[in-house]
Amino acid sequence: MNSFTDIVEEIKSIVSPEFAPKKVFDKDVAELLGISQMNFATMKKRNKIPFAELLDFCAKRSISINWMLYGQSPESLVEATNNYMIKYFTDINASAGGGADSDFEEIKELEIPEQFVFMLGGERELKNIEAINVSGDSMEPTFSYNDIVFINREKTDLNRGGIFTIRTEAGLFIKRVQRRMDGMIDVISDNSVYPTQVLDPNEIEVIGRVISRFGDVD
Repeated sequence: MNSFTDIVEEIKSIVSPEFAPKKVFDKDVAELLGISQMNFATMKKRNKIPFAELLDFCAKRSISINWMLYGQSPESLVEATNNYMIKYFTDINASAGGGADSDFEEIKELEIPEQFVFMLGGERELKNIEAINVSGDSMEPTFSYNDIVFINREKTDLNRGGIFTIRTEAGLFIKRVQRRMDGMIDVISDNSVYPTQVLDPNEIEVIGRVISRFGDVD
């Protein structure tokens, strides 16, 4: 996968005709992506790709995300590609912190890079996959604010544990979940600042197992 710097240079190549004869700078790319210059600089330093903003940029310009992430030349951007699509609930944020939800669910079709499909279980599993956003910091470093995560809604069995999207009376959460010997459920944050909660199974609605973001999930 391309680095943050590679993607920035790719964007500069794409938009350069719009800026001619001026040169395209990092601040121009930050503005195009809707990212503050401070956050842009931090992402560049950490090589953290802003997937949500990049997907919006590609959608508005009819560019395949495959080309942007995997380094094909700008001349190839208009060519057809294999399309793998899943539902993306753009206004739903599952909190890795204090709880989040939304009454209005805006759904977009999110294009998945071909090279990424196997991480989601293969093409046959795509019908079960949905994407939502992450907010909060309680699951850092596993997930960070504004990550896009992929949930398999067919995988709701908590017996083997793992990271799940769950709903409680406090809202929608992404947490590491583990069933205890006494039948209660440990709801665990990867960020050690946050304490483990113990809930009755009846207090939890399991939405689905978090199987990936744009990368592997432990």
